[in-house]
Amino acid sequence: MAKKRREKENLKTLSMPELEARLREAEETRFRFQFRHAGAPLKNPMQIRFVRREIARLKTWIHQKGAQAS
Repeated sequence: MAKKRREKENLKTLSMPELEARLREAEETRFRFQFRHAGAPLKNPMQIRFVRREIARLKTWIHQKGAQAS
């Protein structure tokens, strides 16, 4: 529980370019996982779900920061 709280606080402090860079990295990671999983099953297929949720969190923070800026 504390880990999630720390991660949330870290996301609050990041700037828009940093959030967008982390979003690009997460999307690339998701693509690589899905590509590998299509060829041979991953040892932990839940990784795809975790990355997908991280992408959603990042998009939410980007949207919220964009709304605050305007």
